Amino acid sequence: MNTVLGRYVPLNTWVHRLDARVKILMTILLMVCLFMNYETWSMSYLMMGLLGILTFVLLYSCRMRFSQVLKSFRSLWFMMLFLLVIYIFVPYTNPTLGVAFQIKDWVVYWDAFAQTGKILLRLMLMIMVTTILTASTKPLDLTYALEWYLAPLKILKAPVPEISMTISIALRFIPTLLEDANRVMKAQASRGVDFAKGHLWQRITGLTSLIIPLFVSSFMRSEELANAMECRGYDPRLPRTKYRKLKFHLADLFVALFFIALIVGCALLVGFHVDLFALIGVTAL
Repeated sequence: MNTVLGRYVPLNTWVHRLDARVKILMTILLMVCLFMNYETWSMSYLMMGLLGILTFVLLYSCRMRFSQVLKSFRSLWFMMLFLLVIYIFVPYTNPTLGVAFQIKDWVVYWDAFAQTGKILLRLMLMIMVTTILTASTKPLDLTYALEWYLAPLKILKAPVPEISMTISIALRFIPTLLEDANRVMKAQASRGVDFAKGHLWQRITGLTSLIIPLFVSSFMRSEELANAMECRGYDPRLPRTKYRKLKFHLADLFVALFFIALIVGCALLVGFHVDLFALIGVTAL
């Protein structure tokens, strides 16, 4: 089973059978719990460890292999080094873990490594939680759930169906773009383009030969999708009916109450101090 972020995997597990609205709520609450600021480093890593165990249980329940999810973490190594350099050179006002080493007059604290590890764990768990959501939820159900959550915006005359459809299509196109990028890289490599070796200008040229065909392919796919939607009579200005309606079951209630109790417990531990800037920045990435 090839699991990629944004790709739905049709299986019959209890996570797949959950209501899409509950799974979106579960994802949001888990991310908020991840980005809460706990008082000490030990408490932070303990809570992330417990949330990681919960995420692994959900991952296993979806019958997803962790080896496939690991492929999404390849790009995090550069970010880890980048963050480590930043936290090493940014002086700490109140270090708590002591001095790691010292280069002449420059002191490097263990807090820099602890902060880098915490951010990486947050990113990894966030990717895993998002993968669970997209792999266990049909794109159409995800669209209906997003539209249900955004329904209050209709009072402000916001185009809620168009927004939910756009978000759903964007998530759906993530694995497609990854496959296209892999295909273009192999095609360019067969023509002698080397993306890993050479000086800076050669690498930039190699990336140009990758980005331009990828953009062309994306525009062609978007045009084909627009034509297909028009042929099927899709009109965002007209009211739409639903072939299937989301149904809330007893299991959905238990799962929703469990995650609400989880975030209440985490909030009581920290006084509900959430690292909002980090949450918004990582979500944008």
